[in-house]
Amino acid sequence: MKSNRNTDKTTEDYLEAMLMLKEKNGYIRSIDVAAHLGVTKPSVTYTTKRLRERGLITMDKDSFISLTQSGLEIASRIYERHVLLTKFFVNLGVDEETAAKDACMVEHDLSETTFEALCRHAEKYSAEPINKKTD
Repeated sequence: MKSNRNTDKTTEDYLEAMLMLKEKNGYIRSIDVAAHLGVTKPSVTYTTKRLRERGLITMDKDSFISLTQSGLEIASRIYERHVLLTKFFVNLGVDEETAAKDACMVEHDLSETTFEALCRHAEKYSAEPINKKTD
């Protein structure tokens, strides 16, 4: 199932991973994306080519990856969903590891309407505030 804004799960997973690696390391390399996602280097090569063709990333002469504005918007949206859904599941009593795995599965297919409703519900009933950015 495709999520909002006509992006597929693979695209969203890669862009989210790239954003996370940029925040963690200060740079993005294909080898780190492969390790983070648990995929092969050839898979990353194939997908980064597709992402470049779609204008979601760029690569410099040293093969460091940068997210374009469009890529960053998608990555930020998915990462925000991941963080908020993980918090929501933890607040329901799910352990952190399971909550993060489940959030990763749900973040792509959940409609914006349902996601917003979950955020409103979480704000009402959670011990820890769920901070959703408003754009």
